[in-house]
Amino acid sequence: MTTTTELSETTLLRFATAGSVDDGKSTLVGRLLHDSKSVLADQLEAVERASANRGQEGPDLALLTDGLRAEREQGITIDVAYRYFATPRRRFILADTPGHVQYTRNMVTGASTAELTVILVDARNGVVEQTRRHAAIAALLRVPHVVLAVNKMDLVGYREPVFATIAEEFTAYAIELGIPEVTAIPISALAGDNVVEPSATMDWYGGPTVLEHLETVPVSHDLAHCHARLPVQYVIRPQTAEHPDYRGYAGQIAAGSFRVGERVTVLPSGRTTTISGIDLLGKPVDVAWTTQSVTVLLEDDIDVSRGDLLVPSKDAPPATQDIEATVCHVADQPLTVGHRVLLKHGTRTVKAIVKDIPSRLTLDDLSLHPHPEQLVANDIGRVKIRTAEPLPVDSYADSRRTGSFILIDPADGTTLTAGMVGDSFATATPAAADDDDTSDDDGWDF
Repeated sequence: MTTTTELSETTLLRFATAGSVDDGKSTLVGRLLHDSKSVLADQLEAVERASANRGQEGPDLALLTDGLRAEREQGITIDVAYRYFATPRRRFILADTPGHVQYTRNMVTGASTAELTVILVDARNGVVEQTRRHAAIAALLRVPHVVLAVNKMDLVGYREPVFATIAEEFTAYAIELGIPEVTAIPISALAGDNVVEPSATMDWYGGPTVLEHLETVPVSHDLAHCHARLPVQYVIRPQTAEHPDYRGYAGQIAAGSFRVGERVTVLPSGRTTTISGIDLLGKPVDVAWTTQSVTVLLEDDIDVSRGDLLVPSKDAPPATQDIEATVCHVADQPLTVGHRVLLKHGTRTVKAIVKDIPSRLTLDDLSLHPHPEQLVANDIGRVKIRTAEPLPVDSYADSRRTGSFILIDPADGTTLTAGMVGDSFATATPAAADDDDTSDDDGWDF
């Protein structure tokens, strides 16, 4: 059994599964949990009972992740299922995402924080449109590592040429997308081949199992080399007898590190000051870094509120009202030119207008359909947005946290689109000429 001391010395890997419907994602996750001894006895008993009630001889490991009633009835994944498990070598947070095209937006949610994506392919079907869509999303989200798991090898006689053909086709497509690394592994999630234990029937494969690769893939959580950014979430002003003049600015550091004595700039106001103190878990520290939630104290009494961004004065991003981004549209209602939206970047939300949709990506051949006028659910495309106020945005290639945003319907708060600032694919979309601004008479003309 893994001890607390051992866990504290291991690293954490966030990964997501993706692929077309019925490729076996939930079964793979269930097999990982089962064979790595990460399933509690009562969980396994519940799965065995549910499987028996459905007339199955053995436990359906997919039920370890498919928890919704509709998922169990239809045998598909609908919502993102998060699971936490650990081995002596590493801790894991996994997101089992749906395969149906209408749930592609859920895959965006699951992969947005992932450092690795496992894309499954049915060995009988090979690379299909949904496989390409999920590969494109992995590239769009800048997921550092991609694993191609060619599943159901038992149904094709464990033949090496079948695996080699699929791996070659997918890798060529991934290179076009700019994915930096692809590791192909032949597996049978149902039988357990090359998931946790090496396969006895595929001696022609000499690479790692899925779990071995997950345990050993390099993961860097040291974002100290990134541009330091702290979105302010809350202003702490207790005004008590013990702390009559305390004014702190709380938030989670999105990238980089901050230290006491450092000159910082508050954006979008542009005012500069010096960090006089940093509180972490109620105790003062000299330095804090990415993902830590801290309270920063400033030397000068300047106006700072929720939605502002603290950055090093020597490394402040330019603020702009014109944003061009690659987006994945996730709402049922289409996104159109002239659409009035709210744009949420970090902790700041501002009014915005979609000024242009220069192109939509065709996943079959990565060609660009120019000026489609709208994006519908699950479309990937380029947009130009004009905001009511300047925003200090980074390129998504430089920072996944401060280079991303979402578009929100101002009428009902529905999330419309997930956006990534700048060029995301290696095959970048050429910039189109700026259109002339059109006037508007209801306060949304920026």
